[in-house]
Amino acid sequence: MKYVILIHSNPQPWGHPTGDYVAENKALPQDQRDQMNAEFDALLREMQTSGELVGGEALGDPATSKLYRWEAGDSLATDGPYSESKEHLAGFFLIDVESQERAEAIAAQFAGPGDTIELRPAMWPGGADQ
Repeated sequence: MKYVILIHSNPQPWGHPTGDYVAENKALPQDQRDQMNAEFDALLREMQTSGELVGGEALGDPATSKLYRWEAGDSLATDGPYSESKEHLAGFFLIDVESQERAEAIAAQFAGPGDTIELRPAMWPGGADQ
């Protein structure tokens, strides 16, 4: 079963890893941040070894994005992102796991200070869950 782990954050200035740029994480003691980073790196290595990690990418500053909408029979490009957003999509990981429970266990480990993690099942073209 494939799932996408979406990382929503608003680092200031924009940068990665997001924890280095969000106030909630920067407020933690350095030894705690180092421990959290080590645990996350270990999780990624474990997932690479097991084949559960399909891929992932950090995303650039949302101020550089373009939004495309369908309007009057054509696509219309505007600068993004939504101005009212407090958090933006900062990155994603695609995982392939045996069960929803395993996906949830992994996603819980992605949660960190200042970030919101969204877990969503991937779907085959045509709509059936994988």
